Order: sequence, then C-alpha cells, then structure tokens
Amino acid sequence: MTIQFVTFGMFIIDEFSFADEQGKPTGKTIGGGGTYAIIGARIWLPPDTLGMIIDRGNDFPQDMQNRLLTYGSDIWHFRDDTNRLTTRSRNSYKGQFRGFEYITPRIRLTPRDLERTRLTRPASVHFICSPTRALQIVSEIQEVEEWNPTTIFEPIPDRCIPEELPSLKAVLPHITILSPNAEEALSLLSLPLIVTTSAVENAASEFLKMGVGKENSGSVIIRSGALGAYVMTSDKKGRWIDAFWSSAENIDSLTVVDVTGAGNSFLGGLAAGLSITNGNVYEAALYASVSASFTVQQLGLPHLTVGSNGVEEWNQDSPHRRLEALRQRQDRNIE
Repeated sequence: MTIQFVTFGMFIIDEFSFADEQGKPTGKTIGGGGTYAIIGARIWLPPDTLGMIIDRGNDFPQDMQNRLLTYGSDIWHFRDDTNRLTTRSRNSYKGQFRGFEYITPRIRLTPRDLERTRLTRPASVHFICSPTRALQIVSEIQEVEEWNPTTIFEPIPDRCIPEELPSLKAVLPHITILSPNAEEALSLLSLPLIVTTSAVENAASEFLKMGVGKENSGSVIIRSGALGAYVMTSDKKGRWIDAFWSSAENIDSLTVVDVTGAGNSFLGGLAAGLSITNGNVYEAALYASVSASFTVQQLGLPHLTVGSNGVEEWNQDSPHRRLEALRQRQDRNIE
C-alpha cells in the first residue's frame, strides 16, 4: 500500500507554564508540529496510509505512548535511544505573550530518515522549517529516483524574515504548496503586519509571481485564523475558505480553547483532502479547515472514539458532518 502522507515535523513533549504567583510549569502534553499535522490527516485517512517518525528517549512517558496508540499503531515509526532524552520544549505564557524554547536537544528529520522503513516514497510530505533548510530537504527528495511527492512547505515562524526571501525564491519552484500564516507571509515580504483580507490576497499574489511549483503549477495557501484561509492557484484564481468556527451559527465562548497546532493540523487535513479529491486544492482546503476545527477545541490533540458500528468520531462529532456543513456554507457564500 502506498503511504499517502508523511510529515518531517518533530514529536515534542510540550511543557506549559503560565505566569502566576508561583510561575511553575502547569503540565505536559503531546506536542510538535509534525504530531498535529499527522493527526490532522488521520481524521480523514486510515493509520496504515500515514507515517511519522518519533524519536523516543529514556524518559518517554507511558501515558503519552498509550495516547498515541489510540490513533493507530501503524502511524508511528519509533526510534529508541536510551542514551538521550525525548525532545522537550517549554511554552511560557504571560498575558498575550507566548515564549517557546527547546529544553533538550532536538533531532531533525529529513527524507533520508525514511530509507529502510515502510514510509519510503510517500505520495505527499510536509515539512516545517526555514526556507534555507527546505532547500536541503528538497535536494534529498530529488536524490530518490522516480519519487515526485506533493510537497507542502510550512515556513517556521522565527525564520519568516526578509533575510530568508532569497532562499524562499530558490526553493519555491520545487514546492507544490506554500503555506505560511498571515503574519508570516507579510513578514517574509517586508509588508506591514496588519492582517486584512486585501493584505493576505496581495501577499499570495506576490508569492505566486515568484514561481511556485514546477512550471508555476503550485499553489499558495495563507492561513489567516478566524478570517479563514486564502487559496490561490497557478491560474491566479483566489478563493477564501472559511474557518469552521468563524460562523455565528457555530461559535460560542467554549468552542475555541487553544489554537496551538491548528495550522499544522490544517496542513495534515489538506494533504488528506488532496488524496481524497485527486488533487483539488480548493476542496482539500475544506478538509483542512475541518481538521483544524477539531484541534482548537481542547489543549492538545483531539479525541478519537469508535462507535459500536465501527464509525470513528472525533471530539464526539463526525468530520464528514462538519465537512458537509462547511461545504454548504461555502456554496452559499459563492452564490
């Protein structure tokens, strides 16, 4: 069976601390952009069509192991090293400010890590990194004969700076889909960091002018929070896709709990949608929006349950129900 989607994002044990009287960490949870991306795809695709490498250190918590297995053991390719700690990060919050730092060494993943595993030559890949490192990843992909995957590039936030623009221009011809969020897109282009629909649309157009994909056949998707996501393809046709929870009929004060990982899961859902719709990027973005809608409902990953009829539910709801509701809303907007 062909593996449909692999992420080169990392698994991270996230530690959280909020600035209170004590200032002590408040807990740990499964994290990492790769983890959220693969679960975003898992919402739509069976586990044996997906893959992610997890580097387990000697401190890997059993409860996290058990939680990961609830999504399907086939997804995970574990690599064990008892001489090191699992990659960990600290997320600190003080008012609206969020700090992030790695507190143990990290192991970056590349296409060469897929060699001699069942994950070789997947149909699509996702990577979260700087444009400079994206060039290295693309180079490794090109080393493998007869492998031309859909490449989904998510620029890492702290390298979305004008200095990276030359590397971005160099890698874009080898990228199928470029997807920064709105602030990252504006920052890369040295534009004012004021997110409006017109600013996002202009940024997408500027990226396409640089030449995205082989023979300019790629797409740009700028993820814009509650505004939704702006999808622009090589024919210069742009379309806004709603955020699932952006509608007054859907949202309440309890719906959006934490947006951590929403963009990553959006792109995993996008990869799944591309597989299901035979490459229709606009339709795939609907799948992506629904994947993100499950991620924001709690701190950490969404919950999977299987009913007595064998039907999977996520957060006690049907992804297909949400997909149909979102599709109907989009159709009304177009009308």
